[in-house]
Amino acid sequence: MGCFDVLKEHGYRLTPQRLLILQILHKAETHISAEEIYEDMRKVYPTANISTVYRTLTTLEKLGLVTKTDMGDGIMRYHHAEKGEHHHLVCEKCGKTIEIKAEEIKDFEKFLKDKYKFHPKIKHLVIFGRCEDCL
Repeated sequence: MGCFDVLKEHGYRLTPQRLLILQILHKAETHISAEEIYEDMRKVYPTANISTVYRTLTTLEKLGLVTKTDMGDGIMRYHHAEKGEHHHLVCEKCGKTIEIKAEEIKDFEKFLKDKYKFHPKIKHLVIFGRCEDCL
């Protein structure tokens, strides 16, 4: 089911602002902040309000259409869920970010299940450390 269907199914109208925010998220090559979405949105809707962006992002997150992550800089960044689950290794020194596939942490998830009898729902993991260049 596509994101438009999910919105309709939950009684949300497909307003031009919501559609534009989804489009901006879908086009973004990296995680994007609400402020960055707002700046892109204002190019089309100069009178747009940032509260619309925050409300829409909250709704999209609640419906599982976006994921929200703090990459270590205190700014929440968003990612369109259709782009798939993945995780990040972030260098605390230079800020370099390495994206890793979700399946690459399956052994870690199995470890948590086996050792702690805990079944994790890891949607978006960020691990901080040092990259090879900064060691």
